[in-house]
Amino acid sequence: MNYPSIFNDVIGPIMRGPSSSHCAASLRIGRMARDLMAGEINSVLIEFDANGSLATTHTSQGSDMGLFGGLLGWNATDERLFDSVKAIREAGININIQISDYGANHPNTYKLTLANKKEKHSITAISVGGGMIELIELDGCPVSMAGDYYENLIFLNHNVSGVIEFLKKRTNADQILVLENPGSQIIELKSQEVLDDVIIAELVNEYKVRSVRHLLPVLPVLSRQNVRVPFITCEEMLKYNEDKGLALWELALHYESSRGNLSHEQVIKEMQHIVDILNHSIQQGLKGTKYEDRILGVQSARFLESMKSNQLLQCGILNQIILYITSMMEVKSSMGVIVASPTAGSCGGLPGACIGAASAMGLPLEEATKAMLAGGLIGVFIAAHATFSAEVGGCQAECGAGSGMAAAALVTLGNGTTQQAVDASSIALQNILGMICDPVANRVEVPCLGKNVMAASNALTCANMALAGYDPVIPLDEVIETMDRVGKSIPAELRCTALGGLSITKTSRAIEQRLQENLLKEQ
Repeated sequence: MNYPSIFNDVIGPIMRGPSSSHCAASLRIGRMARDLMAGEINSVLIEFDANGSLATTHTSQGSDMGLFGGLLGWNATDERLFDSVKAIREAGININIQISDYGANHPNTYKLTLANKKEKHSITAISVGGGMIELIELDGCPVSMAGDYYENLIFLNHNVSGVIEFLKKRTNADQILVLENPGSQIIELKSQEVLDDVIIAELVNEYKVRSVRHLLPVLPVLSRQNVRVPFITCEEMLKYNEDKGLALWELALHYESSRGNLSHEQVIKEMQHIVDILNHSIQQGLKGTKYEDRILGVQSARFLESMKSNQLLQCGILNQIILYITSMMEVKSSMGVIVASPTAGSCGGLPGACIGAASAMGLPLEEATKAMLAGGLIGVFIAAHATFSAEVGGCQAECGAGSGMAAAALVTLGNGTTQQAVDASSIALQNILGMICDPVANRVEVPCLGKNVMAASNALTCANMALAGYDPVIPLDEVIETMDRVGKSIPAELRCTALGGLSITKTSRAIEQRLQENLLKEQ
């Protein structure tokens, strides 16, 4: 069983760019590819499957930008990311992108062949949603690398058994795996640290290994052998809590502490750090953002002015939430720093609801931190049993999931019980089943902004329904299971491929053409 981490899978990554599935994930893949080549790259062949989502979206949604940044060794918040296309040219790395029908099983598949003067390697990797990745093939050998370990790779010509026995005696590796294919013999060590230089020297001298490569972790919380968590379904959580009476945010501490080998204090501190970043992003957005390659200009400033002059319908907390969501989405669309919560495309709903409601209620950011933890735990259940990938499950997997998380978070701000928070999440998720993903002009702006606002509006009403004792009827676990099933039955063209819905309207095509012409002029 894969146990998601709140800070790996749900609240994060901290990043720039329009899409976590495209920008942050591709950057992480690029970072691991760079490590495989020990930082020496002369050329890269990038192959996207003609039937996948990346064939039509890799340029406009930031896959190229993120991948190039990763190949250059940058991190996901690097302010140079928008110039990565130019930077990779200046670095002397020859990039060749090909679209072909090679039968990829996942819509977000990256097939890379990397070379320098001394060696050549190939990897196949997938973006699984919310910035999470998995390397599934290395030099023709099946692998499973999610960036949550130090991956020590030993390339050799012979004597595998002798090397393995040596490694078992001299290392504390969590796993030692043999990867074999014609022409390839590789030993993979999943570990909590990089192989010691002394051990590497012995491998080279005594066992004549060809080379050793270290693929560094790209996730903030490492995995380890024999991880145990107190629960992985909502039903298990409620049973665990029967004799404890913990709030949902406190249960999040119990889960993440077990999953990440962290103290409760460390978990709180990390979420406080994230809330500080989110609040800074919101305030930055309210000051105004500038960026050429986007559809929408600054709208949050106009909304704030309308709020102050009483030109809006009186919606109380909701107007503050709308303001903060709009501000956050504008920062995202202008390459500012945001936190994928649970994705970049849905980065406004949960944080906007938590921080906006806390602001309107006069609560300190510490309360927003607790709310984000509560929402994060609901996200763990979704990550474990469904998906955050719109390419796999439509926008119900992004804004929809964010709505369910936000509903539980808002109940937490309202001092509701754990059961009420779970009920609110169930009702909210029931309301969004089947939501498609159809970004206009291939940009993650329209109808994404409206869907983020709708997600938070739905969350707010469902939170009040749960606080008033409404019966959700269907348990949360069953709703999440249904959400996964429904998402997989949505036609592929309505799952973030820019081939359906609003994406193919005449206006959308015209906007896409205009933005493409502007980019060509700049280049």
